[in-house]
Amino acid sequence: MSSLDELGLEVPDDLSELTGPSSDPDMAVLITQIASAEPLAAAASLAGIDLDAVPTEVGALAVLRDPSGSRPDDAASALSQVVRGVPLVQVTRKGEQLTCVRWSDGERGDEISPALLLGGAPQTVEDILTGFAKPADLEGVVASGSIGRMKAMRMLTSAARKARKASRGKPGTKDDG
Repeated sequence: MSSLDELGLEVPDDLSELTGPSSDPDMAVLITQIASAEPLAAAASLAGIDLDAVPTEVGALAVLRDPSGSRPDDAASALSQVVRGVPLVQVTRKGEQLTCVRWSDGERGDEISPALLLGGAPQTVEDILTGFAKPADLEGVVASGSIGRMKAMRMLTSAARKARKASRGKPGTKDDG
């Protein structure tokens, strides 16, 4: 039996090139305007989405635990339907490439330049997207699986009630007299 070198064959160290590239993203993150991680995790729980909600200064991030297949689009559509009127941006990373898409009320919108999106984003967003930080490394992260459906409904009802109270009497609202 002869060796591979004698036959003129070379076996690469990285065999992943032989199976072809995966079409699945390495990561999927939903950037939301939801004020904190807990209400985002509650909304995701109601929508049946498995994610880690990460707090940032501009709104909570939803880091999908499984970004394979159609899960990123399904999650963006479902979450944007649960929190109607609150647009979000879906960011998927495949290798070095980021793709950013707006979603609102369950509908996919336009693509956005990653440079424009990240230009004003908090450092936490960039750290998550680059893989420098993982949700488990950060404080205040809430897993959607840790919130039951009934608790999620109570949390979201309470948050909506507080938002309505806060808007009363402000200029431009129905109750401003």
